[in-house]
Amino acid sequence: MAERLKVHVDPDKCQGHARCKALAPELFELDEYGNAHEAGDGTVPPGLEEKAWLAKSNCPEIAIDVIEE
Repeated sequence: MAERLKVHVDPDKCQGHARCKALAPELFELDEYGNAHEAGDGTVPPGLEEKAWLAKSNCPEIAIDVIEE
């Protein structure tokens, strides 16, 4: 069985490019300044694992971590 994934956005690194939101809108939300944060507690629902890794790899600020639990 695959491990469960969680996403986390480092608020000190995020510069509001919003690529993560564009690529994985189910996993990220934007604040009033356009900076991203993980939706809910960051748990990646089944079937969205590839989107989590895609968002991480496309973040220009390297602000997204994908944690395998």
